Amino acid sequence: MKGIHLNNKNNTVPSWVILFADLLIVSFSIGLVMMLRMNFKNPAEFNYNEIITIFGVTLGVRIILFLVFKIHASLLRYTGTKDITRIFLVNFLGSVIICIGNIVFYYFINQKFLVPFSMVILEFIVSTFMIIFYRLFTKIIYFEYINTPKEKKDVIIYGAGELGFTTKRSIYQDISNKYNVIGFVDDDPKKVGKKIDNLTIYSFKDLKKLLERKSIAHVIIAIKDLSLAKSSQITEMCLEYKTKVLVVPPVDRWINGQLSFKQIKKIKIEEFLEREPIHLDGHVVRKDLLNKTILITGAAGSIGSEIVHQVMKYDFKHLILIDNAESPMFYLEMSLSDSYQRKSYESYIGDICDKTFMENIFQKYKPDVVYHAAAYKHVPLMEKNPMQAVKVNILGTKVLADLSVKYDVKKFIMISTDKAVNPTNVMGASKRIAEIYVQSFGEKYDKCKFITTRFGNVLGSNGSIVPILKKQIDEGGPITITHPEITRYFMTISEACELVLHAGAMSNGSEIYIFDMGSSIKILNLAKKMILLSGLELGKDIQIVFTGLRPGEKLHEELLNNNENTIVTKHQKIKIAKVIKYDFDLIKTDIDKLIEMIYEENDFAIVKKMKKIIPEFKSQNSVYMTLDNGHDE
Repeated sequence: MKGIHLNNKNNTVPSWVILFADLLIVSFSIGLVMMLRMNFKNPAEFNYNEIITIFGVTLGVRIILFLVFKIHASLLRYTGTKDITRIFLVNFLGSVIICIGNIVFYYFINQKFLVPFSMVILEFIVSTFMIIFYRLFTKIIYFEYINTPKEKKDVIIYGAGELGFTTKRSIYQDISNKYNVIGFVDDDPKKVGKKIDNLTIYSFKDLKKLLERKSIAHVIIAIKDLSLAKSSQITEMCLEYKTKVLVVPPVDRWINGQLSFKQIKKIKIEEFLEREPIHLDGHVVRKDLLNKTILITGAAGSIGSEIVHQVMKYDFKHLILIDNAESPMFYLEMSLSDSYQRKSYESYIGDICDKTFMENIFQKYKPDVVYHAAAYKHVPLMEKNPMQAVKVNILGTKVLADLSVKYDVKKFIMISTDKAVNPTNVMGASKRIAEIYVQSFGEKYDKCKFITTRFGNVLGSNGSIVPILKKQIDEGGPITITHPEITRYFMTISEACELVLHAGAMSNGSEIYIFDMGSSIKILNLAKKMILLSGLELGKDIQIVFTGLRPGEKLHEELLNNNENTIVTKHQKIKIAKVIKYDFDLIKTDIDKLIEMIYEENDFAIVKKMKKIIPEFKSQNSVYMTLDNGHDE
């Protein structure tokens, strides 16, 4: 026996079957309307010529329009507003055509209507309703029963507004849906107790009870611009019950304006910064970079590449990118060629310490703005290689600063670190000396504005703690932390780079800008939250091992030293560090001597000189601690 064969891959009904069903409904509608009009008389009393004419005209018009507009070509399971609108309009058009045919036939042929107007109207209503109804009914049956896994995981949607309803709909429309929405949670007391699609809206106070009583797989946050404090509070509660938290992406990231369940992502570790994200005024930066030639060093690094991408949003004149890392620069160029084909930019592989190379760049392009992101930043490595720290972080900065003055650069923005404050390691000390050089240079030569931005650890940057912890978790551990009490300030890459651009735009020269980064975060707590976010259990699935502080590593970072205070700016989250001023000629002499020592290859002599330039440099957990005790190696 032959039957209707479904596509085994996705159970799709052939379009001819849908067309046949539509015509069957139209035929039934004509018959029903005809019986109503004739008050259900005995069929033997009917005028069969009239019946054949009504069926022939109505069915003929409908089948032609159905084929022309292909209303049978849509998948029933995905019937939406556009499909319903099209069905209504096609049927309406058919009824209009029949009415026009009636008028033409009546006045020009036989003074008789082909199809009574009352039947045209009733048939339109009945057939349109039934065609739409059976499509929606098929959709409900498919998603509620046919496409339903035997065991569904329960989820709760946090947010009972339009976004929450859209989220629920996207879950049930997903072809591989394995979830069952058991309710909504909302902070609006007016909504609590009411229902959406027969699902109860609970208050935030009820969330803990729901997590306790039921095995909730996910809580999906579907509220636009939910505060970080509230988001963190929800996540903390869910992690306690091993429930994963998902977040609905912003509307502008939806595909073709439609939310797909696959776009709903796990909550990011940025949610645990314990402060609201910092956003700056892009208009200020746009005005500052308009028609400027811009040079970015360290352009292929995590910070440098983000600066590049942010600068690309503005109407600059030309962009020059420099980095000594070949592969990262290759990938940066690939991303730029895909997204910014109409922008004017050049990239170079080169060393910022190579004065001849850099002078050729400055001479050729004569940049208006320099963003200096090139640096060695890893504390343990620089503790072992003081010569390289001095060469890249100090000599490299000096080369760029000197050329900036020589070639009339308007602004020089240097990226520094909180490790430059009361440095306890070679890396931090090298960055502090570089800060002093550009600041004192700016005080003496005011034609170029020298600006420094100082911030803490950047989430997601190369070598930062979060990617390291994530890699260790993915590999099953153990997670290594140097000390149970170690804390750090954190910010996102985008925040860090917004600061760099904004600082350059608002500066008067020679300032060190710092962020209000909120409270420092305990690395141990951060690791525990990342473990829970990964669905693992500490002590059972993964272990934490304390390895001891590394050479030069601080227990707690600072943004200001004891002799500094801050000056407020127009932006409440940005402050200017009021720092000690140095005489440029004196500091230049000391730094020149320090740079000459690179070629002597005597690490202790170099570090000793660095400590002389910045007396607050006190080594910790390092072989150079002997220099602080008055002993020379």
